[in-house]
Amino acid sequence: MAQVREEIIAHPEELAACCAELAKCPYFGFDTEFVGEDTYHPNLCLVQVATPNCLYLIDPLTAGPLDEFWQLVVDPARIVIVHAGREEVRLCRLWTGRTPGNLFDLQLAAGLAGWTYPLGYGTLVNQVLGVQMAKGETLTEWRHRPLTSAQIRYAFDDVRYLLPVWRRLSARLEKQGRTEWACEEFTRLALNAAPEEPTTERWRKLRGLGSLDRRRLAIVRALYNWREETAARTNRPTRTIVRDDLIIEIARRNPTRERDLHVVRGLPRRDLDAILQTVTEARRLPLEQCPVVWGREQDPPQVALVTNVLMAVLGDVCARRGLAPNLVASTNDVKLLVRARLANQPLPPESLLTAGWRCAHILPDLLAVLEGRRQLRIADITADAPLDYADTTLTRPV
Repeated sequence: MAQVREEIIAHPEELAACCAELAKCPYFGFDTEFVGEDTYHPNLCLVQVATPNCLYLIDPLTAGPLDEFWQLVVDPARIVIVHAGREEVRLCRLWTGRTPGNLFDLQLAAGLAGWTYPLGYGTLVNQVLGVQMAKGETLTEWRHRPLTSAQIRYAFDDVRYLLPVWRRLSARLEKQGRTEWACEEFTRLALNAAPEEPTTERWRKLRGLGSLDRRRLAIVRALYNWREETAARTNRPTRTIVRDDLIIEIARRNPTRERDLHVVRGLPRRDLDAILQTVTEARRLPLEQCPVVWGREQDPPQVALVTNVLMAVLGDVCARRGLAPNLVASTNDVKLLVRARLANQPLPPESLLTAGWRCAHILPDLLAVLEGRRQLRIADITADAPLDYADTTLTRPV
């Protein structure tokens, strides 16, 4: 692999020159180092950038605002290469209000091109390029200056292989006819990593909701949203405001005065007034505006059985086509199909299998088995794809 120039960007004038060079590039790769444990918004400590001719380490602590860099990232005329880029998308959204305009994620591309998903960066580089990367700085303290020589070497290496891997994966996807599949996945990554309304229904993921009625669910929702807004405004981690389990406990107690909160162990005292006000406002909601209680799905036993069969079919189909099954669909995606079939209802749009390339290239195989139009047997237990299929419409008696 040809040697490329390495530059550390530590001053505003150097950043301006770097961005001027990046503006000429039709593509570049980048990665970030940040610390997020102590704040709500991540503390960006380093940006690593790879172009065909140069590797840059941009120090945001000394080089000044990175507005010009982020504008290059959101420009759809330029391909931006990342690996497992959820956090890079979030950072981009935080500073620009927009997501990358033309994203290429190596981890997703690898899962579509025949590799396991998700693969770590070092493993992917090794499997695609045959290069063994050194480890050792993954938990380093990136806020301290000056950076050590080991940190600098690690940071350069973190982007050194982005473009070579991208070229290999791009060529392979093109050969397989899956470039559009990949673009669909990159768009989904950008949308999921930076949703328009990040607090919408996320409170439903809290544990312990099952025992709460509608009014107490309204309190949970209100407290969760208040916590997110407070954390964002004060740049504090959500756990330092009120923990998840304490939100459930407060809703269960349904306090009417501040003294009722004093007995809740582990609840910080500084926000008690705001918490009580939030609870009071939620309690005043008309019942029809309170969240509906979600009952647990009571599936008949055949749903689990048929889902397991279809998951086996999914694994077999993916093995034949060189796809990572866990990138294609989850067990819940398949279960949604089975439930719809059992209830004689349309295919559920919330299943990934009912849209895009999955719908066109994977769903028909699953439906053929689910609807009894195709039967299967174990043909070769030693094969990666051990199943064999027969069209039942050709074997049925007239």
